[in-house]
Amino acid sequence: MSLSRLHLIQHGASFLLILLAVACSDSGSDGAATTGSGGKASSTGGSGATTGGSGGKASSTGGSGATTGGSGGVSMQSHGPQAVDLGTASGFVILAKSGIDTVPTSVVTGNIGVSPIDSTGITGFSLTLTGPGTFSTSSQLIGMAYAAEYTSPTPSNLTTAVGNMETAFTDAAGRPTPDFTELGAGDISGLTMVPGLYKWGTGILLSTNITLAGGPNDVWIFQIGGGITQATGVKVVLSGGALAKNVFWQTAGAVALGTGAHLEGIVLSLSEITLATGATVNGRLLSQTAVTLDASTVTQPAP
Repeated sequence: MSLSRLHLIQHGASFLLILLAVACSDSGSDGAATTGSGGKASSTGGSGATTGGSGGKASSTGGSGATTGGSGGVSMQSHGPQAVDLGTASGFVILAKSGIDTVPTSVVTGNIGVSPIDSTGITGFSLTLTGPGTFSTSSQLIGMAYAAEYTSPTPSNLTTAVGNMETAFTDAAGRPTPDFTELGAGDISGLTMVPGLYKWGTGILLSTNITLAGGPNDVWIFQIGGGITQATGVKVVLSGGALAKNVFWQTAGAVALGTGAHLEGIVLSLSEITLATGATVNGRLLSQTAVTLDASTVTQPAP
């Protein structure tokens, strides 16, 4: 082979290597932060930054027009104040200091408890003390009933739960800087209410249905200087995936639900809570005095 032909072959090989290097460099550009269907992506940047394909779970931060999640995406963003910590009071669907009474037949799903009053403060349930004497049962109760004189550790557990209930009340009542003050002068009938902290110096009235519209991580806290009066058949409705466990009604006055009324959320009351015939609650009734039911249904909220 001549020397000139050898030089040509060497030059040709070098040229091929350069072409391959350029091709590899081009294939790695302009492909960042893009996912297909069901992808999980993250993008930070300027106007119109978008992350997540169809069905994706995405996170985006940046300039105007930032979008999180494509079609069917899951948003974990929350609105409203931080939820109130109930402590061990969250182990009870009804907890009261001076008594729980029912006019049969009620249906209560979850545990009930009274303290410092003893089991004589639980009336209308026809309780049956069971096992080692730490709790009792009732045909109206899908759960257990606890009272201050039952066998240890029930008394100390109840003392802790009642203390946690009082702490939760103080926490909810003391949250500063409400988003809404004296809304409707206390008459919130017919309103659709977004997540947030609401405050009234007096009681509130619900004479027609209200809607709490938000997502599963959103929180509502209602600071009520008086009580709650909910008229016959009036309902509190949750929409958009809102959850009863994230709704807190803190009241200094009495809570009265009319016949067939329905309430969603946790009631933290300094005074009595009364449910008229057929009234229903999806939540918890935590009273620093007494709770009265009349053929009512009270169901602990989904976790």
